Amino acid sequence: MIAAAPRPLDLDKLFAARLHAARARPYLATALFALTTVESRSVPTMAVDRHWRCYVSPAFVDRTPEEELAGVWVHEVSHLLRDHHGRGDRVARERGLIGPAERLRINIAADCEINDDAFGDGLVRPEGAVEPENLGLSDGELMEDYLRQFRLGPFTQSLAWLDCGSGADGLEREWDLGPDGAHGLSEQERDAVRFRVAQGITASPGNAPQGWRRWAEEAFHPPQPWRELLGAAVRSAVSGPGVGEDYTYGRPSRRSAGLPGVVLPSLRRMPPRVAVVVDTSGSVSDAELGSALLEVAAITRAVGGRRDLVTVVSCDAAAHVVESLCHDEGLSLVGGGGTDLRAGFARALRAQPRPDVVVVLTDGQTPWPSRRPSCRTVVGLFPRRPPRGSSDEENPDYTPDLPPEWARVVTIDGGPGGR
Repeated sequence: MIAAAPRPLDLDKLFAARLHAARARPYLATALFALTTVESRSVPTMAVDRHWRCYVSPAFVDRTPEEELAGVWVHEVSHLLRDHHGRGDRVARERGLIGPAERLRINIAADCEINDDAFGDGLVRPEGAVEPENLGLSDGELMEDYLRQFRLGPFTQSLAWLDCGSGADGLEREWDLGPDGAHGLSEQERDAVRFRVAQGITASPGNAPQGWRRWAEEAFHPPQPWRELLGAAVRSAVSGPGVGEDYTYGRPSRRSAGLPGVVLPSLRRMPPRVAVVVDTSGSVSDAELGSALLEVAAITRAVGGRRDLVTVVSCDAAAHVVESLCHDEGLSLVGGGGTDLRAGFARALRAQPRPDVVVVLTDGQTPWPSRRPSCRTVVGLFPRRPPRGSSDEENPDYTPDLPPEWARVVTIDGGPGGR
């Protein structure tokens, strides 16, 4: 008996699903139509590689309704737009995540980042799509954050089949055609697609979920290594005991069980209050001031989007402006004269409630407080060559004092557009 020949890939159904996806998510249309489809019977469902090829199982297309296939299209292209392959490689190197099991964990974490707001509004959730709530996790976080919050175990056994390809976790598969294979996009072409999608999202932000709006902002202002270091320094500064902690009766202490009739509060960690002192003296360039504004936005995201917890002080030779971010208007960075950030420190520390951490963004051409402030301090330092006469006209070899030892210092390599 002769076995029946396997059915070919149903391209009509597959491409109709892609059109459905583009209509439901028009801001992703450029990316969806940039993908090249490759028929593969080795792929469990659909998978992508970093060169923007989409490998498709004919059997999966046959058994999956067109409406669900549209959701899979959006899911797979989201891995590529969000650079999950590059980020997966980086996090694997940094955390020593070796082997297919850890790459599966990266894939699951990447899926959680995508799927928490991907479906609905004309897009059906595909069967088996993993969402953060399936693992007891919160929505709205990034792949790197989800990776810290779960391990492979009983909750993930049903996800062992999951394989979105090397485009989702960075680990090459046997079916990948590689960099020299046909119909892959060059690095420049991939960047152009991302830029066009980000441009479409920022032009009509009300049509995209928060996760995509955040991605589009970072696509225009890609995070630099110094920004990651600054974020890590802020997290370190607020992680000490007593920082950002308070008592609450919303969750009584377990010690109450030993004291019948007495309700004791429990200690909970609150988002930290952050005061940002921005050097607005004449020696700080417009590009660096633009970079400072981006850092204020990043710090606001780091405290859970609580704009009321971030205060900004503009300072040159005097502290000019103290602004809370509890409104949507743009910040006014006032200054342009000489530099004495001691006034900025004093103004920030007089705020009530007092900040848990002070972040200073400066070129360093300033005197520093002689005493350690009462809270943690992080200095983002714009690099400088030894200036000639900028602070001491009589001494051409003048160099500014280094930030004091009690400050955590991170060097900022130029403004948003580079220098």
